[in-house]
Amino acid sequence: MAVFLHEEDIPADLFAPGASIAVDTETMGLLTPRDRLCVVQLSDGGPDEHLVRFGPDSSYAAPNLKALLADPARVKLYHFARFDLAAVKHYLGVDAAPVYCTKTASRLVRTYTDRHGLKELVRELLGQDISKQQQSSDWGGPVLSEAQKDYAASDVRFLHRLKEELDRRLVREKRVELAQACFDFLPHRAALDLAGWPEVDIFAHV
Repeated sequence: MAVFLHEEDIPADLFAPGASIAVDTETMGLLTPRDRLCVVQLSDGGPDEHLVRFGPDSSYAAPNLKALLADPARVKLYHFARFDLAAVKHYLGVDAAPVYCTKTASRLVRTYTDRHGLKELVRELLGQDISKQQQSSDWGGPVLSEAQKDYAASDVRFLHRLKEELDRRLVREKRVELAQACFDFLPHRAALDLAGWPEVDIFAHV
């Protein structure tokens, strides 16, 4: 198992054609237009993870990364896709779909708890512990520490395995179609966030 760091883009043909890709992002904060995209993490479910770092003066050209994320033949796995989709759309200019979101799936099948964070999911469903110590660190610095790189990699390391377990539960609870409808809507939810409706439920009565 290794974590590979790439600057500004990934090599061409880094992943086998058609493989689903786990995706995560690290930004300077939680306000997408203000807080720049610093790192994109990727995994095809194999033993390695890949990190793409963008500098403060980046043009976000990244043609190979954009082609990967925009590939309609690849499912992109996220945990809290809404945020990552908005960051990718705003900075890279692509819709990184089709989508599978482990947090959304968890909320549909783990109705016995309100704890749907990645750390909790990995612990309950996979029996492993991950550290969130670097979650609030400075991702825009000139050098990523080993702790930061391992944290970033861990955000995509488990998503394929989580999907397998969550899919079994979605089938068991007869919520597969409902989940798919939610996944299909997530790029539009991210677009609403970017367009100025981050906290408003436009479907609400009042």
